[in-house]
Amino acid sequence: MDPKSAAIIASGLAVGLAAIGPGIGMGNAVAAAIEGIVRQPESVSKVRTFMFIGLAFMEVLALYALFVVLIFLVKFIF
Repeated sequence: MDPKSAAIIASGLAVGLAAIGPGIGMGNAVAAAIEGIVRQPESVSKVRTFMFIGLAFMEVLALYALFVVLIFLVKFIF
């Protein structure tokens, strides 16, 4: 296997594995937010605000992995 195809396969695996963590974290965060809202409906605005901030941070983790993989692909393929 030549280095270019190995870099492509490794990048696909890296992005896939990097998306698992934030995906699980987002699911847990939304589930906890829904549970908190159901228990105390008057705290909807606070819970929603903090949930969206947390989801944004989790999404950034996946985007960082994507950018790192793209940098490696550009370095190894071109």
